[in-house]
Amino acid sequence: MEANPPAALGGFTMSLLARRISTSLLLFAACTSLCAQAPYAEPRTSLAFEAAKKTGTPALYAFLASMPKGADLHMHLSGAIYAETFLREAVDQGLCVNPATLSLDVAQKDHDCAKGEIAASFVLKDQHLYDALIDSFSMRGFVPTPGVTGHDQFFATFARFGAAKNPGQWLDEVATRAAAQNEQYLEIMQTPPFAHAAGLGYKLGWPAGATEHISREQLADLRSKLLADGLKEEVLTDINDLQASLNARNTIEHCGGSILMIDPAHPHFAPCSIQIHFLYQILRAFPPEQVFAQTLLGFEVAEAALKANPASPIVVGINFVQPEDDRRAMADYHLQMQMLDYLHSVYPDVKLSLHAGELAPGLVPPDGMSFHIREAIDLGHASRIGHGVDVMYETDPAALLKQMADQHTMVEINLTSNDGILGVKGIDHPLHSYMAAHVPWALSTDDEGVNRSDLTREYVKGAFEQNLTYADLKRSARTALEHSFLAGESLWAKPDDFAHRKAVCGSVTPAPASHLTGACKDFVMANEKALQELELEFRFATFEAEQH
Repeated sequence: MEANPPAALGGFTMSLLARRISTSLLLFAACTSLCAQAPYAEPRTSLAFEAAKKTGTPALYAFLASMPKGADLHMHLSGAIYAETFLREAVDQGLCVNPATLSLDVAQKDHDCAKGEIAASFVLKDQHLYDALIDSFSMRGFVPTPGVTGHDQFFATFARFGAAKNPGQWLDEVATRAAAQNEQYLEIMQTPPFAHAAGLGYKLGWPAGATEHISREQLADLRSKLLADGLKEEVLTDINDLQASLNARNTIEHCGGSILMIDPAHPHFAPCSIQIHFLYQILRAFPPEQVFAQTLLGFEVAEAALKANPASPIVVGINFVQPEDDRRAMADYHLQMQMLDYLHSVYPDVKLSLHAGELAPGLVPPDGMSFHIREAIDLGHASRIGHGVDVMYETDPAALLKQMADQHTMVEINLTSNDGILGVKGIDHPLHSYMAAHVPWALSTDDEGVNRSDLTREYVKGAFEQNLTYADLKRSARTALEHSFLAGESLWAKPDDFAHRKAVCGSVTPAPASHLTGACKDFVMANEKALQELELEFRFATFEAEQH
């Protein structure tokens, strides 16, 4: 940790904030006389988009690669890494490969591999094994066979590459990829250490009979005992772990120092321009005593991060992960939502985005698809829903969609993932049901490494499979930042109304002679969400002005 805890815990110092202001002003300057054509820029860009779409996938990808995309709000760090990276790291870290299971393993104490395993370095000499491992670590080339579905392959990959550990390098990889696609912000799901908390949970046990329902009084008692037994000791460990990853990424990219590499013509292409915050992952497919202990730890970590640096906390929220159709996850779903309901009452400032409705017909019994999204919102206090694929199979879906629209509960749409894992795509996907109901949504990647995808490919998939227009994709980018857990106020006067900015920045336009007014500059300096949203508007003005 650095000498100044608030700055260290935030991962976003005032000097970096100032750099983002400078970056935005560079975008102002880049918008020369072309920005005078702003009233015509979006229609002209829509025509260019449609022309590229008619030419085919490669042309549309090339067009959309430089389109501003705002944020990716649904990204698991290890799942975002390409298999080739894991194999390079396996060689660098002296790991072993099990050819039978096509997985990585740690070496023995004497640095030798276990019987039947080989040193990872040998993989580089065997193209067949190398290719087999790439396929094993990802969805590349996967074809379902009797008894092995896309769901099976996807979730099996994580254990196969799990021995590789290099989160700082991983953050650099995803930031570099995001910068190349004109993204700004990544909200990354990561699981810091929690073994101590889990051990305390198992030691304490779970109340007898609390298999489906548990009272707030019982949960309060469990919380008090876990904290008294030392659960808080793991809070600083977790924050240090996440901060160390960010520090390693900053070192790799030369961020925050005198050699910050920013190209004035394309400042957003620098990896350092990508802002990163974390969502604390909770593993839902374990006994309730572990899930509650880890969830409590996650809330404690998020609250500590928020208190340390309210302007830009390193951890901005909580999410539950692992397959929603897992036996334990299905059986304990209502119980876990009760945990969140109680903990939200204790830590009301901690935000939640929950995987809910990542289910499809046949995967679970019909009643298992009838309530998850609604309970994630009503009991789990989720302000965002991850996936939400089974929404039309919930009880009274019309009422649920209206509730989500009224409450501005946003949906993180993961098209490639939903196709590969659930077999849901095209007209079977509920995206247009959300759109028709005016529920806010944004495209995201989920696990771009495992899926062999990136955010631009998600935009392309949206255009071809969901018939999304340029205006739809532009709205997705804006919605992603609007519903991010970035600190501070929004740039926009009303939620999800992208036609009217707050008065303090209402007159700021990306025109040649424009400058930020003193009041607007002060406002965005104090509100990182508004800062990112204003920068997105600058980027759209620049991108659209370049279309001919």
